[in-house]
Amino acid sequence: FAGVPGFLAAMFRHFRSLRTLQRDHGWIHTLLEEAENERMHLLCCMQMFKAGPVTRLLVLAAQLFMTPFLAAVYVVKPGAVHRFVGYLEETACLTYANIIHQVETPGTPLNAEWSK
Repeated sequence: FAGVPGFLAAMFRHFRSLRTLQRDHGWIHTLLEEAENERMHLLCCMQMFKAGPVTRLLVLAAQLFMTPFLAAVYVVKPGAVHRFVGYLEETACLTYANIIHQVETPGTPLNAEWSK
């Protein structure tokens, strides 16, 4: 669901740009690129780790819950959503660092799988 905030922010900026008849100087495209990047991360992870029906259902549930929730928060306080995205990005960096550590450490399941 990490792509949801970028997509919502792009949508709200797009609507504001139309409402005010002013350019947003490229932010819409930047936010959509970020949403696309997060989508590709999700697709890669789901394929690499062979996501089953339960995982796919959890992804769907997270999107169904978080989309209206984040949209409502963005209407009231956009900065809170941007801060939340920053927290998500920091967590992603820690997760990726942990995965790399697991892949490089002999004896771990990820090392055994990826050493083949």
